[in-house]
Amino acid sequence: MASVVFYFQVHQPYRLRPYSIFDSGTNYFDDQANGEICRKVASKCYLPANALITELIRANEGRFRVNYSVTGMAIEQFKQYCPEVLESFVELAKTGCVEFIAETYYHTLAFLYRRDEFIDQVEKHRQIITDLFGQTPRTFRNTELTYNNDVAEVVEEMGFDIVLTEGADHILGHRSPNFLYRPPNCEHLKMMLKNYRLSDDIAFRFGDRAWTEWPLTVEKFTGWVDRINGTGYVCNLFMDYETFGEHQWDDTGIFDFLRALPASIIGTQKNDFLTVSEAADRYPAEGELDIPHMISWADTERDISAWLGNSMQANALYETYAITDEVRSSGDETLLEDWRKLQTSDHFYYMCTKYFADGDVHKYFNPYQSPYDSYINYMNILDSIRSRLP
Repeated sequence: MASVVFYFQVHQPYRLRPYSIFDSGTNYFDDQANGEICRKVASKCYLPANALITELIRANEGRFRVNYSVTGMAIEQFKQYCPEVLESFVELAKTGCVEFIAETYYHTLAFLYRRDEFIDQVEKHRQIITDLFGQTPRTFRNTELTYNNDVAEVVEEMGFDIVLTEGADHILGHRSPNFLYRPPNCEHLKMMLKNYRLSDDIAFRFGDRAWTEWPLTVEKFTGWVDRINGTGYVCNLFMDYETFGEHQWDDTGIFDFLRALPASIIGTQKNDFLTVSEAADRYPAEGELDIPHMISWADTERDISAWLGNSMQANALYETYAITDEVRSSGDETLLEDWRKLQTSDHFYYMCTKYFADGDVHKYFNPYQSPYDSYINYMNILDSIRSRLP
């Protein structure tokens, strides 16, 4: 049996407003743009996709299972701009067929710079997931699936049972992402890896008429999943939730594809759907997988160069975390909150200069004319943050 594990990332950053060296205010965020984008994506993706997932769970009598990681930044914006989205996630949680996954509340790269800040953000996210959805997450995914052996050790110490990351070819070698693994130096933590080929067939190639496999039919994809039987346990389909209706527009047929997929896969009577925790409980780990260097699910390299690939990004991140102790000890909760929102990985992604094969991805919802504009605007705001330190 091959078990399909659908995991969806739900995230919206607080985008920054234009901020010059002559500004003196402390309102750093573009409320108008954030509201417009959040409501736009809600109408195109979150609301129709959540309604469809709910419908599919009921139609398949609970045999359709999915997983979500909803960042703290997304949750806050749903509360502020479109509370009906949050209500629809609460209703999904009540089905008992949805697992919510923990990550950093602010969707940051804090693990690379400050472990204490990382742990605080993860605990804050774990708490809000428990409060909103009545679940205590067993599974952890780091921002953008960034991961190495050190991440595994820390999250196991925090009490997680499963960690998610990218099934990158250069770390798997001859092995398959369709098995579970154990990180080195961990006693019980299991690792589940994204099957990036099948995931990206949906997330990136579905509407691409130049793709040799276009159109992607439900029957074709079900056949690809079925081939895993005998060569693996799981088909881990990890993708941005915005795939449905935003990255792949409704007129591509993406919702029709999703609507028909569960019955097609279940109908083979050989395959099923599981949550991450159910898969980890059912299947054993097939040995140890050593990942000493940071990987991610971004770009063709599957590394962290999307956020640390140039001197602007490296400088901005260094300067942001250089004031960690001062901000955390200031006693100023508003300052702490502003600084943490500045840590969101999207701000550094906008500074990326890798406009080649991955260019369209980096331009998505990017409010800046160039990476240099992004860097200057960011550093102006960071200077303002520094001026507020006691």
